[in-house]
Amino acid sequence: MGIENMFSVFDISSSGLSAERIRMNVIANNIANANATETPEGGPYRREQVEFSSLLNKTMKNNNIKGAERLGGVKVQRIMKSNEPFNKIYNPGHPKADAKGFVDMPNVSVMMEMVDLVTASRSYEANLAVINSTKDMNNRALSIIGKDIWKWKLQTATKDLT
Repeated sequence: MGIENMFSVFDISSSGLSAERIRMNVIANNIANANATETPEGGPYRREQVEFSSLLNKTMKNNNIKGAERLGGVKVQRIMKSNEPFNKIYNPGHPKADAKGFVDMPNVSVMMEMVDLVTASRSYEANLAVINSTKDMNNRALSIIGKDIWKWKLQTATKDLT
């Protein structure tokens, strides 16, 4: 494994961390606006969703490995507004109620947002675990190499004395 491959693990996982952080921010925004009946664009708040896309890795040195170019991580392609219909509730005293007493409410389900938040959080944790495992593995490898180098230097020094 070359050093460029070692760092690609960190690049891939950190792209996942960044993407999931953005996803959690969008989810938090959806929850915060779950009852917003008025937005600057007019009308109730529309739920937002994050769309991810794969990154291609053009720096992989192992071009002989089929599919290696796909090992580039993930990025946020866009944040899009949901086209789902608004939730209608009967609340004739609400200032935004129509003639029949119904109010268009945001198409945000706090329960669904919480499920998405747990999923994003678990994905974030998984990417963090990959980074920590890779870091530990690299440290152990460097420790082994370091011991071998010191053993070799000690043997060489001992030979010089005899």
